[in-house]
Amino acid sequence: MEKRSEIIMQTKKWIVDVVIGCNFCPFAAREIKRDTIYYEVTSTKTLDESIKLFLNECRRLDIDNTIETSFLIFSDSFQNFDEYLYLVAQAEKVIKQKGYEGIYQVASFHPLYCFAGSPANDAANYTNRSPYPMLHLLREEKIEQALEKYPDPERIPDRNIRFAREKGEAYMKMLRDACL
Repeated sequence: MEKRSEIIMQTKKWIVDVVIGCNFCPFAAREIKRDTIYYEVTSTKTLDESIKLFLNECRRLDIDNTIETSFLIFSDSFQNFDEYLYLVAQAEKVIKQKGYEGIYQVASFHPLYCFAGSPANDAANYTNRSPYPMLHLLREEKIEQALEKYPDPERIPDRNIRFAREKGEAYMKMLRDACL
């Protein structure tokens, strides 16, 4: 199987088995069923090129209303979590600079994701640990519409953390690693 196709397949499996299976995002199942998620895989190594690709994804969403959300997946770069966090900060900066604030939002996922102040072995980190470093671009208007219909949306992060900790690090790691 071609590497790009394999990475997309693994990412889709992670979304279905982990994100939807653990109900980390109660809105993801709808988009999987509707097939409105776009996946872009890149092996770029530079920050500048990565930001250009991120901006391309913003533009893709600008012109294609059939795409609800987009994943920019880094197959061979940003393995270092601190470097990845810098990429996320730059992507968020681009959103503001290019007038996309309030239009698009970035969610971040990484194989070594670690919430600030959490130990690396905290199972809660698996709520954002993915098979590959990736930037997830979402339409803010659609997030707001979905949240209006969801009871107590502000409790989603706490519920996710509690669920992951109850399952434990070994289980959460196994679940994510089974996607590879």
